[in-house]
Amino acid sequence: MPFTKLTVSTTALIALTASAAHARDNVQIAGSSTVLPYASIVAEIFGENFEFPTPVVESGGSSAGLKRFCEGVGEGTIDIANASRPMREKELKVCADNGVNDIVEVRIGYDGIVFASRLDGPEFTAFTAGDWYGALAQDVMVDGALVANTYARWSEVNADLPDVDITAFIPGTKHGTREVFEENVLLQGCKDSGAMAAMIDSGMDEDAAEGACMSVRTDGRSVEIDGDYTETLARIDSNPTGVGVFGLAFYENNTDSLKVATMGGIAPSVDSIASGEYPVSRPLFFYIKKAHIGVIPGLKEFAEFFVADEIAGEGGPLANYGLVPDPELAETQAIVADEATMQGGM
Repeated sequence: MPFTKLTVSTTALIALTASAAHARDNVQIAGSSTVLPYASIVAEIFGENFEFPTPVVESGGSSAGLKRFCEGVGEGTIDIANASRPMREKELKVCADNGVNDIVEVRIGYDGIVFASRLDGPEFTAFTAGDWYGALAQDVMVDGALVANTYARWSEVNADLPDVDITAFIPGTKHGTREVFEENVLLQGCKDSGAMAAMIDSGMDEDAAEGACMSVRTDGRSVEIDGDYTETLARIDSNPTGVGVFGLAFYENNTDSLKVATMGGIAPSVDSIASGEYPVSRPLFFYIKKAHIGVIPGLKEFAEFFVADEIAGEGGPLANYGLVPDPELAETQAIVADEATMQGGM
């Protein structure tokens, strides 16, 4: 295998070359729990339709996956790291220090969730992150003090909301959208309400305060759904005043029974999610170790398959699960085809 285009360190190159003759035959992936279900879907379809073994996909979170990715080059290290955020400068430095110098950044699409209720139900048409934090958090700010959440009706949280019992169906901890719900709704609402600042002022460190902000009440007002969105829809059908969290694509396929609310004054749409204007959205990525392409069988083929129109585009299996397709998917496809790295090399 030629390595003339690679810029890995001599040590890493020797390690990779030594392993090439006995390279494992499957792609290994780890990282973001948000990207996990999408990567697992693609891996399963890839294994069923290509001569290569099904890639092994593990979770662990974006930071943990990128840490493993940056451990070095060679078959004892993973090939791809999934991430629900861009790589950080300090992570790129760790990678470089360990000989991982050529990295291909692949944006697969966007993660966006919407807040919907029955078409014939109460007028849930506009929410803020603070509304959801106030309704679902374990502890909330009342008169400048942090107290146990006893709100029972949406109108107690915000007088502009319907005067009905709080019944919310949210992603469970095993669901792919739980992370964006926690970070972009609960945590943001906690910050907006002043609760996080109060926690820190009371002596909590920042990490503990963030954890407390994302702690959800367990008194039945919030119901966690670990299944797919059809289960959430079924709960809404049987709870006329309930509000559910859905992926945009699922909602758009069920507008005959659901209406959607704005979040922070922004209506959810493919355009507002892809642009980042809608606040409960973010780009999703995976990172490829270029030095492994051509050594680990099926690595490039898997990456190209992942971002193919029929997989990551509109109407594909990832969009059906909840991924918002990237309007610039063709550019991503070219990046993968050309093996173009973040450092500008090919």
